[in-house]
Amino acid sequence: MIVGFLLSRLSTPVSGMLLTLVVLTAGCGANVDAPAEAAKPSADIAAVAVATAEAVERPITRFVAVTGTLTAEERAEVAAEIAGRVVATPVERGSRVSEGSELVRITDVEVRAQAQEAEANTGQIEARLGLAGGGHFEIDRVPEVGNAKAANDLAQADLERATMLLDRKLLPRADFDRSRTQAEAARRQYDIARNSAEQQYQSLLAARARMMLAQKALTDTVVRAPFDGLVEQRLVSIGDYVTRGTRVASVIRINPLRVELTVPGQYLSEVAAGRAVTLEVDAFRGQTFAGRIRYVSPVLRADTRALVVEAVVPNDTGQLKPGLFTTARIEQASETPAVLVPAATVRSVSGTARLYVVRTDSTVEERIVTTGQTVGDLVEVTSGLKAGEHVATSNVAQLSDGARVVEGR
Repeated sequence: MIVGFLLSRLSTPVSGMLLTLVVLTAGCGANVDAPAEAAKPSADIAAVAVATAEAVERPITRFVAVTGTLTAEERAEVAAEIAGRVVATPVERGSRVSEGSELVRITDVEVRAQAQEAEANTGQIEARLGLAGGGHFEIDRVPEVGNAKAANDLAQADLERATMLLDRKLLPRADFDRSRTQAEAARRQYDIARNSAEQQYQSLLAARARMMLAQKALTDTVVRAPFDGLVEQRLVSIGDYVTRGTRVASVIRINPLRVELTVPGQYLSEVAAGRAVTLEVDAFRGQTFAGRIRYVSPVLRADTRALVVEAVVPNDTGQLKPGLFTTARIEQASETPAVLVPAATVRSVSGTARLYVVRTDSTVEERIVTTGQTVGDLVEVTSGLKAGEHVATSNVAQLSDGARVVEGR
């Protein structure tokens, strides 16, 4: 009413402007309560359904984590023992061989002839010494020595009779002197025959040694594998000429394998021969291989204060290869208590391990924790969590600090 009275008293243009101002003011006044309507609280956010697990404390077997490289159990660079031309190479790279298997064959024409000559010379001396049928050397059984011995025995007997007759004055002195001279000559012939037989026997030993060398040279024309394994490389081909010491092949044994590990000095008391070792390699992720420590170095390396340990790993399937880098865990002797939770409860954010602890008011608290050793599908929490607390194991990605939860799946 007041507005209408004022408008009636004013001129038409002024009254129009005043009317517009009143309308705008009324409009602004109508919008003042709008933010209040929007600020009203909305309905409660729905709780997240999670599964929970209790952090448990129990003793676990500790491990010393180290690294190393797998190497072959045996590796031999096989070389030729004699000179000659290669006439056969029955193996290739990767061939599986047994101990004594033929790797390379060298021509044997010359060494075979030498062996036959040495054998003939040996047989000739044996026949001269009466050893053709075998048996031990007895000097009196040599034919020349036997004849000389018989002649000497006869001459000595004649000398004894002549001496007896001379004493009875029944034999002239000249006949006695003749018998004595013959006896001395027979004894010298016997000694000469014995000396000659001894020399021939020494010659026989030398001939037998030459025969053995010749037979060895004949055997060496075939280069053989020194043990069961695989041919890593064959280094010669048919037609190549090799000399003594020329490498012809490389043979390795890969079952079992060795792994050399470097263990920090503070774990010296936890390492001993026979202790179990578990290995993992990048080539077979998720697969573990078991082994045992065979050797522990008696001294520490002065530069690193570390201990060198060698373990043996069975490789029946041939999966593992020499040269693979491996991560190993050496089992410690005693068990120690640890707080364990399912591995699914822990997630890593920017390199920090986190999990959610379910509180009694059905909300969760985000905790930063430190993890330790993994035991199957459980992980050790070394700090940030106590035994008996409950942690969320499902829908972890949907949680935040303070979120409401309800136990479910």
